[in-house]
Amino acid sequence: MTSVKNFRVDDPATADELGRGAFVFTDDYSVFDWGKMPDRIPDKGASLCIMGAFNFELLEEEGVPTHYRGVVVDSGEQRSADNRQQPDEAEERPLEAALDAGYTPTEMAIDLTQVPELPFADGSYDYDAYHDAADENYLVPLEIVFRNRVGTGSSLRSRTDPADHGLDYDEWPDEAVDLPDPIIEFSTKYEEQDRYLSRAEADDIAGSVSIDDLEAVARDVNRIVTEQADQAGFVHQDGKIECLTYDGEIRVADVVGTFDENRFSYEGTQVSKEVIRQYHKRTQPDWVDAVSEAKARASEEDVADWKSLCEESPAQLDEEVITAARDLYCAGTNAYVGRDVFEAPSLSDAIEHIHSL
Repeated sequence: MTSVKNFRVDDPATADELGRGAFVFTDDYSVFDWGKMPDRIPDKGASLCIMGAFNFELLEEEGVPTHYRGVVVDSGEQRSADNRQQPDEAEERPLEAALDAGYTPTEMAIDLTQVPELPFADGSYDYDAYHDAADENYLVPLEIVFRNRVGTGSSLRSRTDPADHGLDYDEWPDEAVDLPDPIIEFSTKYEEQDRYLSRAEADDIAGSVSIDDLEAVARDVNRIVTEQADQAGFVHQDGKIECLTYDGEIRVADVVGTFDENRFSYEGTQVSKEVIRQYHKRTQPDWVDAVSEAKARASEEDVADWKSLCEESPAQLDEEVITAARDLYCAGTNAYVGRDVFEAPSLSDAIEHIHSL
């Protein structure tokens, strides 16, 4: 399904019923929409699964419907040092029960909805065809983005003025800007190059679902994740959600509140995939520039597959960088969920290692 997690279908969805399946998280990572990079980050998949499950359970406790069913455990996931009884076959459990039993899950059980093909022809995507095939049980082909802070590198600065958001600045200041009220934006989900949309464009792409309702769900998710982050000592800067609609109800889908989906900071330092993005910008600028040029050329030529136009490929990372990234994911997860799931340094020490690279 994506470059960093696989998608298993146990029972497919139909026009009338949700299906059942699972996300299988891997240790792969992706930056700049490249897809699978040449390295893997140990324990990253477990980190994303655990944070995602933790946040889904928070949402459910707050009455926000989701597609989450539990984490998947089987005998292959049991820690070797744990002699407690192992299940005979894979089963779904709440996260805390799985962790208490000594599991470090990398699979998340989910309800499935329909995801039709999104045709591309004559330089445009055919969303009417998508919705014609989806009936009323489908994944909304949008990402709903929420921002609590406008960072120095945020694309929002190039697309909008501070006054557009009720901010009392003539132009964006050099430093990050904390927002009195979160900004909600909509972007495409299944196009080769994600693009931000006007509300009218988003409303058209969403199909039968109201974007006002989608925005309300995003604000609830943002509030809940922000409150948890604050309790754990993080600053929640921004993030995104995806949603499905079934039987007239909007449910939060995909994964929520991980270091890949959201940007968090701790003691003034980014604790997210952004750290790896910025490292590539510093150490592989030719590749980063080639990606930008390929995307721009693809837009000009109405080509969906921008990677076919890219003349550079990313290089492998040094082992020290991979170790530092692993420790950041694991220490960050430990801090966020409030328990020592992984053997890892303190988050402060992991951050210090990142600064030394």
